[in-house]
Amino acid sequence: MNRTTSSFLRGEALPLALYLPLLAMAAGCGAPVTVLRVDPRTVHRELTRNVLSADVVSGATRTVLGEWDLVERFGDSPEEALAQLHTAVTGGGGGADEIFALAELSFAHAEDVESRSYYLASAVYAWAFLFPNGCAPPPDPFDPRLRTAADLYNRGITSGFATADGANVELRSGTYALPFGELVVELDGAGLRWGDRKLVDFVPVAELQVRGLRERYRRTGIGAPLAANTVSSVPGQSFRDFVGKAAKVPVTALLRIEDARRRLAGSRLNARLEIYDAYDAHTVKIDGRDIPLEVEPTACLAYTLSESRVWDWELKGFFEGDFLKGFLVGKPEDGRLANLLFVHPYRTGRIPVVLVHGTASSPGRWADMLNTLENDPEIRDRYQFWFFFYDTGKPIIFSADSLRSSLENVIQGLDPEGRDPALRQIVIIGHSQGGLLAKMTAVETGNRLWEEMTAMSLDDMLLRKNTRDLLRRSFFLSPLPCVARVVFMATPHRGSYLAGSWFAQQIAGLIRLPTRLVDVSAELLTGNPGAIPLTAAGGLLSSVHNMTPGSPFVKGLASLGLAPGVAVHSVVAVDGHGPPEDGDDGVVQYTSAHLETTDSELVVRTGHSVQAHPLAIAEVRRILRLHAAAIRAETPSPAKEEESPRPEDIIEQAGGREAPR
Repeated sequence: MNRTTSSFLRGEALPLALYLPLLAMAAGCGAPVTVLRVDPRTVHRELTRNVLSADVVSGATRTVLGEWDLVERFGDSPEEALAQLHTAVTGGGGGADEIFALAELSFAHAEDVESRSYYLASAVYAWAFLFPNGCAPPPDPFDPRLRTAADLYNRGITSGFATADGANVELRSGTYALPFGELVVELDGAGLRWGDRKLVDFVPVAELQVRGLRERYRRTGIGAPLAANTVSSVPGQSFRDFVGKAAKVPVTALLRIEDARRRLAGSRLNARLEIYDAYDAHTVKIDGRDIPLEVEPTACLAYTLSESRVWDWELKGFFEGDFLKGFLVGKPEDGRLANLLFVHPYRTGRIPVVLVHGTASSPGRWADMLNTLENDPEIRDRYQFWFFFYDTGKPIIFSADSLRSSLENVIQGLDPEGRDPALRQIVIIGHSQGGLLAKMTAVETGNRLWEEMTAMSLDDMLLRKNTRDLLRRSFFLSPLPCVARVVFMATPHRGSYLAGSWFAQQIAGLIRLPTRLVDVSAELLTGNPGAIPLTAAGGLLSSVHNMTPGSPFVKGLASLGLAPGVAVHSVVAVDGHGPPEDGDDGVVQYTSAHLETTDSELVVRTGHSVQAHPLAIAEVRRILRLHAAAIRAETPSPAKEEESPRPEDIIEQAGGREAPR
């Protein structure tokens, strides 16, 4: 008897059952059948374990083997036992119980001998058990074998189509051997397209251990959960959808087996391999029923972040002023860039939520929030998430200009005719310095910011035209009509006491400003002597100087309220248990983060990185639901994917786009 195969049958109770008669004979008396009271958890484990969770097949399968007198046969010659049980089913002598046992035993044998054909056989049997297609009633929803069969099917696909090294799943058309015939698979290529990209290199994510994210979300159902890489759908052409190059797409592979229960009696089964994008497809129609698809979104997100370069952006983007470049929008000669990353390609009708990170940070710091929000069905189906990235050491006023121009350029590129009202209902969420940038999308500054820097009129200064235009665009702001709601998180509206410390000021001296801004500063100071005090240079010093309490920039911005009609919310972090008014988060005092007039304010007892705190995330979820409810009557429901304009139809490119370095 094969030792491994035997272990799948044995479990812990079987040896005891064999020895009980001997023990009774040795004792000379006693009943041949007895019970022993044990901890209920022990019994529960005995009743619920199976080949996927333990080194033993389920009790239901052991029962089938016993009824067909195949216990020893499976241990000695598993393939003969499986063939005999298969013949019993196809000859009409077996039903759902035997088909489930075939699924589990085929998987057990496949694990023992690493056989592709038996993995696929397990998937076929499991499908036949789950979806009898009129041959028999479907499994009772309370039957514990239903979930086990779904898992056997999912794992059967993952292992049955695995590459030789097991690292990837190879999804392709072809004819595959089964123990009792062949499986002819046709790949449905329609599911391989994702926006402007083609899905490739499928990795099984159910077997990945996730670290660094607080929750792991898993939507149970049918199909193998995978993460896919992407390549351009047109050879030699760059991506044009604002999704990061390293993004992994959560997908589900479904092997739709044609009339499996009836075709078991033949030597050939036909199947179609379908790929579903987990962002848009949540169920699939099988046997006239809507069946949920299995998805592992958290594992896919973690896989993306583990290989992402965003972590390199944090310090380099703080100290190196020319480190990050945006994506090209429109024609190269237009020179329009957007510092935005999308979680998935633009989808008409879904409201953008723009997440703006703080100093020496990156989009990766929103991972916990994104993980939770994207797994809320109400939010997932109503919103799309965009990340703004920027060099966080440069003057805030110019980073804000980058945010504003990024939004304007992308919206103009995606929706030049203004047909998508969702793009005019944007929610911006800013953490720390990012909150100051968010505020500057929704204020009317007049001369306030400029006058904090100099008493001299911009028109009277000796400047080149492009420099004057940049300064006018950066200092004299009007609210962006696309921004409807702003959420501040640990935002230093009146400055950060940490930024004002001696150490922070020394660090600020190491920041290298972008070459263009160095030229602007030189032009202002040399062409207009005395107009701008060197000690104040409001918007022209680093972000650390800007956020120093009492700086001209922070005073000017703090004096401005948000535009009428823009909803405002604030999440304030206070570490410790004292009165909030006396507290801080280690970077920003409550008195700096607090606003007198908001639609809501939530104080969270934590440090400065409040954006990852469960209570802060719950507050954002509440705000997004409120926002959706407020505009539902006037905003059309999200259009179907096929109705959305393709990126190549709305964003012209010549030779691709410039990606972040």
